[in-house]
Amino acid sequence: MFRHFRSDVQTVFENDPAARSRFEVIFTYSGVHAIWAHRVAHSLYRRRWFTLARVISQVSRFMTGIEIHPGAKIGNRLFIDHGMGVVIGETCEIGDDVVIYQGVTLGGTGKEKGKRHPTIGNNVVIGSGAKVLGSFTVGDYSSIGSNAVVLREVPENCTVVGNPGRVVRRNGERVGDRLDHTQLPDPVIEMFRAMQKEIDGLKTELEDMKLTKAGGEVKS
Repeated sequence: MFRHFRSDVQTVFENDPAARSRFEVIFTYSGVHAIWAHRVAHSLYRRRWFTLARVISQVSRFMTGIEIHPGAKIGNRLFIDHGMGVVIGETCEIGDDVVIYQGVTLGGTGKEKGKRHPTIGNNVVIGSGAKVLGSFTVGDYSSIGSNAVVLREVPENCTVVGNPGRVVRRNGERVGDRLDHTQLPDPVIEMFRAMQKEIDGLKTELEDMKLTKAGGEVKS
């Protein structure tokens, strides 16, 4: 458990340009505090000390604004940026080198038993306010756009945007900077733009037809 502490701090410097010193990270970064508290709670949870584990997770939630169920399995070098409002469910599994922004929910969709929360692969970025709900896998090197609602499996090397979430493929490669979760394409907006362009074209044609008809009536 303690061997992860140094890598948790180093992960902040790799992902947050605002980080200035180890002292600042250790004492002021709520995402790091939540992960450390979870490691303690998860260790107790595995030993079946469920109540004590939940007490620690709830104290951490009160102090950091980040709720991680002690049963969740978290890999190495998770980075939670700001983190307020992040919720990670009991059967959620998170791989290595994952970045999560504020307001993200990794939750379930009902009261079913067993595995009911998502499995997040390695090197995944989940944008602010995104909701990943259900027991499915988000593939490695995928990106979830801000405020996307993901309800089904995401293949590797994909970008998901919109509500409900839609996969936007980019030749099997990651889209742009893995930390730039604001510059992601939205297929719904693109469709509306195409429809507006067609409507504008039809309006122009209709005006031309009116002018042509008016000119013919004047000549007669």
